[in-house]
Amino acid sequence: MKNITIAVLLLVVTISSTNAQGVLDKVKTGDISSVASSFDVKSIASSMMGTLTPALGLTDTENPGVLSEVTTLLTKKKDILGLQATDKAAYTSKMGMLASGFMGKMKTLLTAAKYAKLLGLKPKTSSAGNVLSQLFF
Repeated sequence: MKNITIAVLLLVVTISSTNAQGVLDKVKTGDISSVASSFDVKSIASSMMGTLTPALGLTDTENPGVLSEVTTLLTKKKDILGLQATDKAAYTSKMGMLASGFMGKMKTLLTAAKYAKLLGLKPKTSSAGNVLSQLFF
């Protein structure tokens, strides 16, 4: 049973990483008309939770709150994605505010130890292969 769960989580992460890469490719080529529509918040949030839950050791009590905040951040990010191609400075500024607000909420939802682990998971740069990049970049 444990092996099946791990296999399903790996499949979700792979599918979501592929979706995230497709969105990044569209932004790079200037195809911003379909960027927001191809940014699947539910799929990306599911993939993130597949990474965050074991990495942080989230409990059944913590999981819904973290999922809610991840989903809220991704939904707000979807609204500003077009700026990546049209006004990079505005996008960076707005995404920075979203990420900062997200981290503030995580600090109240998680224990100090789990919050410290979350900080350690933050990628240094945006990477299509790291689904957590979607939280910060």
